[in-house]
Amino acid sequence: MKHFLRMLIQVCLYFYCKFLWRCLKFVMRKLTGRCELQRICYNTKPGASRTMKIETSLRDSKSKLLQTSVSVHPDAIEKTIDDIMELKKINPDINPQLGISLQACLLQIVGYRNLIADVEKLRREPYDSDNPQHEEMLLKLWKFLKPNTPLESRISKQWCEIGFQGDDPKTDFRGMGLLGLYNLQYFAERDSTAAQQVLSDSLHPKCSKFSKTEWEKKRMDKAIGYSFAIVGINITDLAYNLLVSGALKTHFYNIAPEAPTLSHFQQTFCYLMHEFHKFWIEEDPMDIMEFNRVREKFRKRIVKQLQNPDMALCPHFAASEGLINM
Repeated sequence: MKHFLRMLIQVCLYFYCKFLWRCLKFVMRKLTGRCELQRICYNTKPGASRTMKIETSLRDSKSKLLQTSVSVHPDAIEKTIDDIMELKKINPDINPQLGISLQACLLQIVGYRNLIADVEKLRREPYDSDNPQHEEMLLKLWKFLKPNTPLESRISKQWCEIGFQGDDPKTDFRGMGLLGLYNLQYFAERDSTAAQQVLSDSLHPKCSKFSKTEWEKKRMDKAIGYSFAIVGINITDLAYNLLVSGALKTHFYNIAPEAPTLSHFQQTFCYLMHEFHKFWIEEDPMDIMEFNRVREKFRKRIVKQLQNPDMALCPHFAASEGLINM
């Protein structure tokens, strides 16, 4: 009975707050002469703060047109903006900036949803050793990470040198599918110097760029390494979950002036890989069995950073030079 009453109170409170919110919106429109979308666009700076408020306003609207606008095809965005302006009785000649601002926000919102679909498609596609394209990507990964060391054969213990678990890497891609390989190859190819340095440090952590004084100051005497490729696949899982949960909206809405793409996701992976490497060395774990603890602590730190609406994880990261920090 108590549980039922608690549920009833929560439901009543929800509808009461919703009613008050609608009343407040009505009063604000009468006082300012502007609808909520106008107030957001004119009073909030471009980037995540504005786009997330626009997204919430559209999604929570009682208008079916506004609710569905966050999931339209990119080619239909311009017409959707015209329909919204007509619905809200806004003259585009008097308010030209509103249409431009709404279009930018919808491109980001729709693009984020499409990015999730693209990433999910790669995650669900298994590695196929009979597929020449898959095999070519895998061999390129070796070439970019070990440019001076020829791979003796496709099935080889050499794969352990870049952090795979056995003599055939295909078995390690089961969890993240092709997405793990795409990310690793992107990191190794687009930021080869950093990728090779991280690989070297993961094998020989005491030879990393930390000075001897820093090692002694931080008491990093154990210097436990890790498997580069396996950790890369694990960080891919972290990036994937941040994307699907919506946590990465803050980052992408701040760095992508229009629709975030797969390249933006891969650049974010590069940043996370780079930052996790530094975090691992600073944590100085007792052994590799502490990996899950360190990873979870790292995840919480990234999530906390992403709660800042002005946050852009990697605006100046080497693999992200083409991005614009709005």
